[in-house]
Amino acid sequence: MQFICYAKCGTCKKAEKWLAEKGIEVEKRDIKTEKPSLEEITSLHKASGLPLKRFYNTSGQLYKSLALKDKLPTMSEQEQYELLASDGMLVKRPILVGEDFVLVGFKEEEWLAKLDK
Repeated sequence: MQFICYAKCGTCKKAEKWLAEKGIEVEKRDIKTEKPSLEEITSLHKASGLPLKRFYNTSGQLYKSLALKDKLPTMSEQEQYELLASDGMLVKRPILVGEDFVLVGFKEEEWLAKLDK
């Protein structure tokens, strides 16, 4: 599994600790230094089954400084994919990518449901 995170993010640290406590090994990737490509963002979104808005780090400084709350509703899906691929700091994290699932943001109940077999 791939664990896409940001080292300074408190939620990412909490998720990483949770995974370690469960004995779940992951391949860690820093979203700031190795941002997802346009193709990867598109693929992750489609595999997740989530609304595209869930992929935005809505509490981030970049999201707020770009006034995306007001701009997103008028943007096409393709424009949003391109925007997300432009800067990893726009993307909500952590993202956990398994063989048959993509989890965005750390919600323990969701993660437990997918990982507790």
